[in-house]
Amino acid sequence: KKMDSLLELPFHFLRVPQVRVKVPSFSYPSPMVVFVFVFLSYFLVLSGIIYDVIVEPPSIGSTTDEKGNVRPVAFLQYRVNGQFIIEGLSAGAMFCLGALGFIILDKSNGKTLPTKNKYAFIFVEAVVSTQSTGERREQAHKQAHIQYKYNHRSKSNPFNTDSNTTYVCCTIE
Repeated sequence: KKMDSLLELPFHFLRVPQVRVKVPSFSYPSPMVVFVFVFLSYFLVLSGIIYDVIVEPPSIGSTTDEKGNVRPVAFLQYRVNGQFIIEGLSAGAMFCLGALGFIILDKSNGKTLPTKNKYAFIFVEAVVSTQSTGERREQAHKQAHIQYKYNHRSKSNPFNTDSNTTYVCCTIE
């Protein structure tokens, strides 16, 4: 009781102002905007954007062929844990293509969708998923072949060098 009277004491001679505060209205974004934001972040994470920001790899590499011509290379050779920017973006695009295939498959299961459209959606989903799976399998096969060549290099020529390839090695003491 004494504490209540002590706390009420300042309000006997001070008047509380009458302030009309409106609660700010907040409109939620549409579901499609949220989906695009989530799907874009999904693409960036799968593309290895965090790795690209930290390591800062080149966008594409190059190699010299037998005739001395410089040719572009999209896949980083002899490094399983490394990537070029284009390699990461293409892998992320293939994963997102597969995810879009599953979204289309889910949409084709709608009750109000006509039968002809269901079959069209299922066909598009099959094409998209097959394409994305084939591309990912091809990229994985190239990486596995490069790793196999690296693991089974000859002892007399450990770096699998030919006359047109130059390797630079530095030691820090």
